[in-house]
Amino acid sequence: MHTTSRYARWRKSTASNPTGNCVELAELPGGRVAVRNSRSPEGPVLLYTRAEIAAFIAGVRAGEFDDLAPRYGSAT
Repeated sequence: MHTTSRYARWRKSTASNPTGNCVELAELPGGRVAVRNSRSPEGPVLLYTRAEIAAFIAGVRAGEFDDLAPRYGSAT
C-alpha cells in the first residue's frame, strides 16, 4: 500500500454502487486529497490539492459530467 494512504480515513458516497463500483476519497496531512478505486484499495492513489477537488466538485454540481454516467434508474 502507498505510504500516503496507509493511515488515511477513506470515504465514499452513500450513493455508491453496492457492487463496489465507486471511488473513495481521503484527506491527507498537509491538505491534499487522495482518490482511489474502491475495488482496488491496494492499487494506485491519485493525489489532488483541495483547490483541484473543489473545482471538480463544482463541475459535478454544475452538471458538466452528467453525460459520463447513466441516468438515474437506467441500466448501466
